[in-house]
Amino acid sequence: MTSDTGIDPTAVPSGTGCAECDAAGGWWFHLRRCAACGHIGCCDSSPGQHATGHYRATGHPVVQSFEPGEDWFWDYATNELREAGPDLAPPGSHPEDQPSPGPAGRVPRDWARTLRR
Repeated sequence: MTSDTGIDPTAVPSGTGCAECDAAGGWWFHLRRCAACGHIGCCDSSPGQHATGHYRATGHPVVQSFEPGEDWFWDYATNELREAGPDLAPPGSHPEDQPSPGPAGRVPRDWARTLRR
C-alpha cells in the first residue's frame, strides 16, 4: 500500500528497462523507478521522458534512480531531491551488464547529440 509519502516499499519493478521505450523499440539514457507502483521509465534527458510522463498520467510523485550504485529519490510534486528513503523491493537497479544508455543494440551512434537538457 502506498503511504502518504507516495512510496510503496513492496511494489516490484515493472521490468529491467523503460516500459514505453521497450514497447516502441526505443532507447533510454538513464532509468527511474516509480516508488508508488514500480513502473520503470526513462529519465528527462532521454528522448521519451517516460518517468515524468508516468508522473503526469498517474500523479505518483516519487521516483528512485534505477541505476546501479544509486539510491536517491526525486519528488516531482516538490521538485526536490531526497538523498535517502526506504528500501524498495528488489531489484534496486537494472542489471549491471545492461549498458547505459541502453538497451544494447537500440542506441543510435549519435545518442549524445539527441539527449534532452
